[in-house]
Amino acid sequence: MKRPRHRVADYAMNPDNVPHWYANIRSVEWKTPRPLAIGSQIAFVAHFLGRRLAYTYEIVALDPGDRLIMRTSEGPFPMETTYLFESTEDGGTCMTSRSREPPEGRATLAPA
Repeated sequence: MKRPRHRVADYAMNPDNVPHWYANIRSVEWKTPRPLAIGSQIAFVAHFLGRRLAYTYEIVALDPGDRLIMRTSEGPFPMETTYLFESTEDGGTCMTSRSREPPEGRATLAPA
């Protein structure tokens, strides 16, 4: 079913909805008051490859309807996750989710 970008982005950018659409995320806990804003902190618990992973993301970029970037230095490794939303020609939405090690995280993993 096709949905406009603003509806998809509003749903996916709401941390409370993440356990409903992301199979590995089991729970979400707000560490800062709602609503979502730059600097908001949200704790996630995920299960991946039989392991429990707990980490707190901080929102570092927020463009409602277009882009969300969050980072963590907790958990098994530093990570940056980006959600991007684009309207498709047929009236739907393409959402891209990318997780990577943030550039500043590389130094924390390098041997001394």
